[in-house]
Amino acid sequence: MKLAIIAPPFLSIPPKRYGGTELFISELTAGLAKAKVDVVLYTNAESTLNVPRKWLYEKEDWPIRNETESLLKALNHTAWAVKDIAAEADILHLNSAPGLCLSRFVDVPVVYTVHHAHEPEMASYYSMLPEANYVTISDFQRERMRTPRIRTIHHGTDPSRYRSQIKKQPYLSFLGRIAPPKGVHLAIEIAKKAGIPLKIAGEIQPLYRDYWESVVKPQIDGKFIEFIGEVGLEGKNELLGNSMAMLFPIEWDEPFGLVLIEAMACGTPVLAMPRGSVPEIVCEGISGHIRQTPDELAECAKNLSIDPSGVRRYMEKFFSAERMVRDYLDLYSQVFQERVEKLKEPEVA
Repeated sequence: MKLAIIAPPFLSIPPKRYGGTELFISELTAGLAKAKVDVVLYTNAESTLNVPRKWLYEKEDWPIRNETESLLKALNHTAWAVKDIAAEADILHLNSAPGLCLSRFVDVPVVYTVHHAHEPEMASYYSMLPEANYVTISDFQRERMRTPRIRTIHHGTDPSRYRSQIKKQPYLSFLGRIAPPKGVHLAIEIAKKAGIPLKIAGEIQPLYRDYWESVVKPQIDGKFIEFIGEVGLEGKNELLGNSMAMLFPIEWDEPFGLVLIEAMACGTPVLAMPRGSVPEIVCEGISGHIRQTPDELAECAKNLSIDPSGVRRYMEKFFSAERMVRDYLDLYSQVFQERVEKLKEPEVA
């Protein structure tokens, strides 16, 4: 079975800092290669993952500055990749919506992972492409879609890349985009109410520059509320591993949230609000606490008694890259077998 994974062209794989979709693709592709699957990755030339790679665009292109330009770039990249590999591949695995319509032009089965939150317009688009094999990254996401060929596969990550710290330092952490839906302002509120310092790491995207300047930055004092910028893997290990807890006070329906399992891999519990997929990922009292308000999360932070070793064990059991790869291999095998059976069917005169 030959598999082609087509990533968006904007960020390298693995991502240098920001890039949830790219981190997922990196973990999955590396796991498939380790399992001796014949896989080729379509990405950009700055990617360094040690698998066969092909690219149309040489450089990363992030952050996105022009929506129309980026849409055309994503479509051009995917169209080139599909044309390049369709005659050889047994399965195409797509990861961006614009290129999914190209499945109309090939006989190769398509697996498509839905990385975004539910949007009625996107759901309508998907309903017109029912032959694709859809993967949602949470049950919350799946229950809002109406496509016939669909299943949930939770993300996973390689726990060996993260240091599980038992002894924590007296601070809370926040890791994610500096954007209103991510709840950075609420994380600051929780820290102040709990009386526990907060370290914030993440990308300030141009779209939310005003939010940063007017809401978040004025509260950064470099001592009690500290901003450390974007971090890569080593920075995540340092930030999350030493933290008492990671705050995840989101104000939108997060479809998954890879940072949740990254924190757990470091033995760090998560204090979160129950939006989107959070109740599927955070196990109450085992890997963190889920509460409705900042006041309640502040109380949890002040009275934290979760065992870091138990947090790590929970993550390893349910959210490892190995488990995720097994789930995708089950899907690929099913799709491949269906194709084999279809090719055996006699042609109708």
